Amino acid sequence: MWSSRCFFPLLTLFLLHSVVALVSAQGSTRATWKTLSGNPPLVIARGGFSGIFPDSSLGAYNLALITSVPNVISWCDVQLTKDSVGICLPDVKLDNATDIAGIFQNKSTTYLVNGVPTRGYFSVDYAIKDLSQVALTQGIYSRTNKFDGNLYPIFTVEELVKQVDPPVLWLNIQHDMFYSQHNLSMRNFVHSVSRKVVVKYISSPEVSFLRGIAARFNPNITKLVFRFMGQDDMEPSTNQTYGTLQKNLTFIRTFASGIIVPKSYIWPVDASSYLQPHTTLVSDAHKAGLEVFASDFTNDIPISYNYSYDPLAEYLQFIDNGDFSVDGVLSDFPITPSEAVGCFAHLSANATKTVNISVISKFGASGDYPPCTDLAYNKAISDGVDVLDCPVQLSKDGIPFCLSSIDLIESSTVAQSSFSTLATSIPEIKSGSGIFSFSLRSDDIRTLKPSILNPYAKYTLFRNPKNKNAGKFLTLQDFLSLAKNQTSLSGVLITVEHAAYLAGKAGLNAIDVVLSGLSKAGYDKPGAPKVLLQSSDSSVLKKFKGKSKYDLVYHIDEDVSDADKAVVEEIKGFADSVVVAKSSVFPENSAFLTGSTKIVQTLKSSDLAVYVEIFNNEFVSQAWDFFSDGTVEINSFVQGAGIDGVITGFPKTANRYRRNPCLAAKTSPPYMQAVKAGDLLQVVTKDYLPPAEAPLPPLTESEVSEAPLPPVSNTTAKAPASASGPGTSPPGNAQPKVNICFFLSILAVLVSFLLLL
Repeated sequence: MWSSRCFFPLLTLFLLHSVVALVSAQGSTRATWKTLSGNPPLVIARGGFSGIFPDSSLGAYNLALITSVPNVISWCDVQLTKDSVGICLPDVKLDNATDIAGIFQNKSTTYLVNGVPTRGYFSVDYAIKDLSQVALTQGIYSRTNKFDGNLYPIFTVEELVKQVDPPVLWLNIQHDMFYSQHNLSMRNFVHSVSRKVVVKYISSPEVSFLRGIAARFNPNITKLVFRFMGQDDMEPSTNQTYGTLQKNLTFIRTFASGIIVPKSYIWPVDASSYLQPHTTLVSDAHKAGLEVFASDFTNDIPISYNYSYDPLAEYLQFIDNGDFSVDGVLSDFPITPSEAVGCFAHLSANATKTVNISVISKFGASGDYPPCTDLAYNKAISDGVDVLDCPVQLSKDGIPFCLSSIDLIESSTVAQSSFSTLATSIPEIKSGSGIFSFSLRSDDIRTLKPSILNPYAKYTLFRNPKNKNAGKFLTLQDFLSLAKNQTSLSGVLITVEHAAYLAGKAGLNAIDVVLSGLSKAGYDKPGAPKVLLQSSDSSVLKKFKGKSKYDLVYHIDEDVSDADKAVVEEIKGFADSVVVAKSSVFPENSAFLTGSTKIVQTLKSSDLAVYVEIFNNEFVSQAWDFFSDGTVEINSFVQGAGIDGVITGFPKTANRYRRNPCLAAKTSPPYMQAVKAGDLLQVVTKDYLPPAEAPLPPLTESEVSEAPLPPVSNTTAKAPASASGPGTSPPGNAQPKVNICFFLSILAVLVSFLLLL
């Protein structure tokens, strides 16, 4: 049923990834699976790759096929038109998944659906010819609507088979009783369609429907699967709750060969989003001879904090936990379970590295704990980081600490402490007010509680609240002692910023403090761990170069596309490697990759190692092209751009990636192929394209050259007289006089603090 408005050719979709020879799932050859059959779990693409394209569209089904395991299952939620044609649409209501409200304006109706009055547009009111005018749209508003302009038509089941040719077809019959009330028979439909196409699975949440068709289907050809809804929901034909039916699996086995359940039936999550112990459902069902399929998997909805925003970790919890494996998973993002099954299941934490990239921490494992704390550093070490980082900030009395920012508001509870009166504005360092490390003595800093970073709080994505203020800050000496005793580490990365201000205005010599600390800890002796010294200030690196033989890292703190030969030669004069932002490698526009730059190639051609930051697990940190999957993103930078290392607050994700055996295969499977930057944006139609943006500029010599560091002044930063803390007396009850500017400064601090909560 092609619409004349659907002008976008099918072939273009295949530009999204290289088409490779189909390979069988790697995981099946590495270990015996704890599924009912002993075979690898199945990957079921709900409405195709519905996490990107409109559910049940040509784009969604084809993207699932070219990015997933070879036997990926195409799931179709069947609805019936008033002339008894079965169509694929995710819900009995057509409103959210199509543009029908704009085609047939003011034509919505109200029907009882499972006894609940429901208003909307229903397929029972339209013949298939009427629906040829209707196009599919993205029904989940947090996902991109840029593909709505492709005007994908509604598929009939027969058209899906003919035009997509899925290797396995799964029909889900959600509302048999509703259609029966409108004199439409789902039973007749599934009998009819099964004579024309091979239907491997038929599922339904209605006992009477499955029992009514069981005798008509050969279980060796078509498997019937009972779908569980919410545990307190009522199954309409038995008047029992699904929770009650769960306790009678032997009854379900009389008419079905499997069950499909929400994932919470297996791994419950409490009200605070933490995992509870798994239930016995999978083992109980397997004992009864039932396969178990888990549903409700998506990459772009917050999951349990236990998974650290890593969807791959969640899939592995269901298929490779040591106790059991589900027999399949139903996902809106089938590439991720394909990775789990084909590459990462049964993978030892100490498996051989298959790609040679460095994993460098960003404030330790700051995705799991407050940055630069003992807990963040120990977690990064246990997660397999190669290089542990310490951004050095100096206290008022010159003691170096590892702190993620010179502004203590950004990583501690200082705004809630008696030191809140130290707020001040220093335009040379940052816009707005801050409470800076050099305004507090070292003993004062030790009293502060750390605060976990929440870089995506505006999306209501918060990092593990149980760890919100966990851990303690380390001095540079504490950090160096910790790192030196870790045989798994290859080195440490020490970052120095704002050295010019500290020297000229605060009377603090960051260069000498760092070098002295390294020497005192024995890092200048033979056999010591490797030391990398990083700064975005070339004058700092030149000063280090003149005083030491450590490796030097230049941080390019702006987005650039390339650098001419003279600039690269200048960088080589003071640095051994370079750090660039992700957007300098793959520029974005409205969260779509627009292409790739030459910066990595240019720097590497001059023997400069290139590290890229910052890789995070949260899906909002990734372009649509990476399918809300941090592993896809890392893989594309490593295989597609050829970077030498990743800088990340989630070292576990990167360390796991570089150990997966799919990278060593002669031909990588499609789910372990690098995305081609810019191809997904090409699928967007003209009217839906975001406004064009100017290309990134190249790095210029003037941006690299910096004035020499000033001499260290004799002045030191002084705290306002009203400050109180350890060793000082708190102010009396009398209200001190303050001017309005100081009041606004404090207000800005409080607002900043609230935004960090």
